[in-house]
Amino acid sequence: MDFRLLEYFLAVCEELHFTKAAVKLGISQPTLSQQIRLLEDRVGTPLFQRIGKRNYLTEAGLTLKEHALNIFHELEQAQTEINELKGMQRGKLTIGCSGNHLLTQTLISFHQKMPGISISVLELATEETRTGLLDNKLDLGVVFLPLDDEQLVSMELYTEELCLAVSSKHRLSRKKAVKLEELIQESLVLFPEKFLVRRMVDAYSKEAGLRLQPIIELSTMDSMLQLVKLNVSCTILPKSYLNLMLHSDIAIIPIVNPVPQKKVGVVYRKQKFLNASMVAFIHELTQTYNSTKLPQKM
Repeated sequence: MDFRLLEYFLAVCEELHFTKAAVKLGISQPTLSQQIRLLEDRVGTPLFQRIGKRNYLTEAGLTLKEHALNIFHELEQAQTEINELKGMQRGKLTIGCSGNHLLTQTLISFHQKMPGISISVLELATEETRTGLLDNKLDLGVVFLPLDDEQLVSMELYTEELCLAVSSKHRLSRKKAVKLEELIQESLVLFPEKFLVRRMVDAYSKEAGLRLQPIIELSTMDSMLQLVKLNVSCTILPKSYLNLMLHSDIAIIPIVNPVPQKKVGVVYRKQKFLNASMVAFIHELTQTYNSTKLPQKM
């Protein structure tokens, strides 16, 4: 089967819109439609169906998409290993992360040692990082664990705790510790439910027999802290982030009985070839978090 046809097919899968896919591929829409019909003739069944104004993958289309992604993944892996044998010193790493603050020190030390490697860090929810790894759009992820998936390998880095952040003018600002039940009447700003930190808050609250209802949901920690500084609300965020954002206008208070906590680790696709830059980055991560569990170069 022609790899070009599969490339066209995957472009339509991603966009589910022939005109947009054609623009992305740099070809005309009629040409793309003709190529998809040719592919359907070769496999002997329709791959897309149109319902109303939208295109959908048929069951056969879903099956072909899965195998096509694997084919291109294997080709990419082959090229990666060949480049490794050639001793390439340039490349790019794309990393999904539950918070960019987790990588600051590692990025500095890694760049000093491997300046030829460019790095793109995407701040994503844990589930988005998992999807990116499985779709081969990410090389590595730094996320909350466990991330249960047989196709992924994970390595623990450290244990993260959640803390309360309030304005220095807030009535709780001088407390040395708080319990979750003390926050029931507080105006909270929290992550949306798709974020694991929010699910942690909900799970620990449920365990304590209560429900914390936010007045506002925001998807970035910076924006939450802006509201905290103005004493509009208080929030619950990872201790590692709050410690980096020390500010005289904000008080950080531990949450106790119980302490909301979760393991943080680095993850990658099990069958992915770990090139020198990936191994070096994981090494820097484990050094940053004082871990001795280092991956072996394949």
